[in-house]
Amino acid sequence: MEKTNKKSLKWLWILLACLVVAGIAAWCTYCAIAKPDMALDELGKEYVNKFGVENVLNFSSTFALFTIIFVVLALGYLLGGINIKGISLGTAGVFLIAILVGYLCTLIPEKAGVFSEFHLTEKSSVVSTLKGPIQNIGLIMFVGSVGFIAGPNFFKNLAKNFKTYIVLGIVIILSGTAVAVICTLVTDYGPEYWSGVLSGALTSTPGFSAAKDAVAGAANAEDLESLITLGHAVAYPFGVVGVVLFVQLLPKIMKVDMEKERELLKLGGTEEARDYSKYFKCEDFGFMPFALAVIAGLLLGSITIPLTGKGYDGACFSLGTTGGVLIMCLVFGHFGHIGKLSLEVKEGTLKVMRELGLALFLLGAGVHGGVSLVEQVSQYGAGIVLWGFLGGALMTIVPMIVGFVLGKFALKLPLLNNLGSITGGMTSTPALGTLISTAKTDDVASAYASTYPIALVLVVLASQLIIRLM
Repeated sequence: MEKTNKKSLKWLWILLACLVVAGIAAWCTYCAIAKPDMALDELGKEYVNKFGVENVLNFSSTFALFTIIFVVLALGYLLGGINIKGISLGTAGVFLIAILVGYLCTLIPEKAGVFSEFHLTEKSSVVSTLKGPIQNIGLIMFVGSVGFIAGPNFFKNLAKNFKTYIVLGIVIILSGTAVAVICTLVTDYGPEYWSGVLSGALTSTPGFSAAKDAVAGAANAEDLESLITLGHAVAYPFGVVGVVLFVQLLPKIMKVDMEKERELLKLGGTEEARDYSKYFKCEDFGFMPFALAVIAGLLLGSITIPLTGKGYDGACFSLGTTGGVLIMCLVFGHFGHIGKLSLEVKEGTLKVMRELGLALFLLGAGVHGGVSLVEQVSQYGAGIVLWGFLGGALMTIVPMIVGFVLGKFALKLPLLNNLGSITGGMTSTPALGTLISTAKTDDVASAYASTYPIALVLVVLASQLIIRLM
């Protein structure tokens, strides 16, 4: 009897809730139809009736921004979770869904009533926010977490394999640059386009910026920058997905014993557990030391160094947001404290920030890439896109194969150390996230962090030299 009463009471509450919702819906509908708002027309000359539904559903640009973010995250992780014979896209699934959503939003008419805020162009506030603050915050969270994770073992590993990382970084970037030079010589699209393709194939935003800086003083600088942007946008998707698949497929093709490879990776790289109890901690999660490291990294990354006799009027180099934050987080992670102040960031905090940061970075890059690619293709046609995609695929695949062969047979690197160095040499943050998941150890981040700065400097130089010398 008691169960029957509880069940009846449950349905009564459900009925009341439905009546309340229906009443609110009816009231909103009545107000929208009976008393529509008056608003100025596009010329601002006279008042016209504002469509009533726009009052009921207040789809602002903020609403569109957050809807796109969480739709992409939900569908991206759903796609990334699909596992086919042990191969999955992982977080890179977010990137592919972001490109698709960016493309689909360009198809929404500019005057689509309540859905107008979902119409995206390169100048949309939603796209600007995604490719600016959202993407950069994600990048800072990711590389900062990687720095703190790799920090304790980084300098010991770097001292042991310093020459190896320099050689691998140089060979990987030179291989990609050689392909870009060949493509420039055998096609009529010009060095500017292929420099953009190179930065996209290596997923290097600093390289992309350096290429645009190289044409800044030209008479037709706007057209040349547009070509660089097109090349970057065409090659970037495969640059992300290609390296992600490479670090997953190679261990399976070679049928390696992953447990054995993890042990080889750890040899000589482990340190004693630190005792942080004697240091002062502001809070348990470690947000304060993380914030301090990021501030120091942003300052370091802002330092600009001239590379030619022209001083700051010529080619310049800076570590940028990525390089500066990575290096300072490595330093903070290595020392672990400043005086009596603890710099510990909890492992759980770092893993969450690393994953969320990577997802936000890929989301911003993907949506902007989808929108940009549509606008660029409509301007230049499909032929240049096809050539750029094929050339970009070669610029992604050739350096990885050359780097792996060199690392395995000449430098005698263990597999995971080799793959970590390749992700750093390819400046591929998404691939590092995938490699950590595949290897089931964060220790690969040390090899990535050791090779990354070298590759970063070289890809910036290569992007500018291709344009200036050809």
